Amino acid sequence: MAVRTIRSERANATRRRILETAERLFAEHGVTAVSNRQISEAAGQGNNTAVGYHFGTKVDLVRAIVRRHNEDIERRRLDMVARAAGSDDPRDWVACLVHPVAEHLAESGSPTWFARFGAQVMTDPSLRPIMYEETLSSPSLLRTLDELQRCLPDLPVEVRFERGDMTRQLIVHMLAERERALAELTTTPRSDWCDAATGLVDAIVGLWSAPCTTGRRTETTDESEG
Repeated sequence: MAVRTIRSERANATRRRILETAERLFAEHGVTAVSNRQISEAAGQGNNTAVGYHFGTKVDLVRAIVRRHNEDIERRRLDMVARAAGSDDPRDWVACLVHPVAEHLAESGSPTWFARFGAQVMTDPSLRPIMYEETLSSPSLLRTLDELQRCLPDLPVEVRFERGDMTRQLIVHMLAERERALAELTTTPRSDWCDAATGLVDAIVGLWSAPCTTGRRTETTDESEG
């Protein structure tokens, strides 16, 4: 039993080192630019097939990294959703989108890599579905999105989709930009992750409450068609 326990602990420690190393390398260089061999070597594994042995394909490794972080984010969001229950204020539900991720990053130490890793994955067409599948399987996120839609102004369906895309881009890339600035020890507009999340919530609420212009063409378009 003791031997089995030691082996299990060693295997878990190896998996953790591989996950942490892969996340850092993917964040810095992009997923497709980093090979399993490079990850194994950087993780201090003498066997260059260690990544495949422990995780399978690179897609499986990416999914494991996402799940490793999403467990804590889900727990934090569930708490926020419970506190926001019954609210008709869109700000409360936008906060449920942003703050759990920011809090997770704040408590993950310094530097962190997950925000930049997420940005790399979201810009890769072959890997983006993994992020969608993993995040949209979150009960708290689905509840948040439903409640947010309920509280929003009456907007055309296509505008809702468009602003949903804008919201996702803002969250993914603004968190990644702050994480990059912190890693490079450069000045950031906000003093901490909580303050940065509040500023992001302000911007997204403003985005959703902005007027919608429909049925109008620009003068440039009119002139070019003439």
